[in-house]
Parts: sequence; C-alpha cells; structure tokens
Amino acid sequence: MMQRKIKLSVDEVEKFVEAACKCKFDIDISYNRYVVDAKSILGVYGLDMTKVLTVSYDGYDADFENCLKQLAIAC
Repeated sequence: MMQRKIKLSVDEVEKFVEAACKCKFDIDISYNRYVVDAKSILGVYGLDMTKVLTVSYDGYDADFENCLKQLAIAC
C-alpha cells in the first residue's frame, strides 16, 4: 500500500477527484481518523483543507502519480 502526503486547496479538489476516478484501484484520502473515498467529490470536500492529507492506494497510474506530485508537500 502506497501513502502520499498532499495539501489540497478548494480549487484543486475537482482535478484531484477526476484523476482518482480514472484509476482502476481503490484510493482513500484521510486526515486523522476520518477516511473517505478519494473518488467522491463530496467526501473530499468534507475534509479539512487546511491540514495535510494522506492518500492511500494500491496500484499505479502515471496520470494520478503526476497529480500527486503536483500536490505533494515537502517532507
């Protein structure tokens, strides 16, 4: 299972969800104990955008990886 830390703004949510929906594997996005399906635009909008979010997935898609790279935070 891969995990990436990202930071989303309200303007980036739609782009992120579109990239996630194109993947054939499950993707979760979480903050603390609150976990939602990354392919659900309402679920993602329900997260606290001021916090660092964790994306968990088990698969590979080049477009999704590029999207995550653009949203990644420095560790």
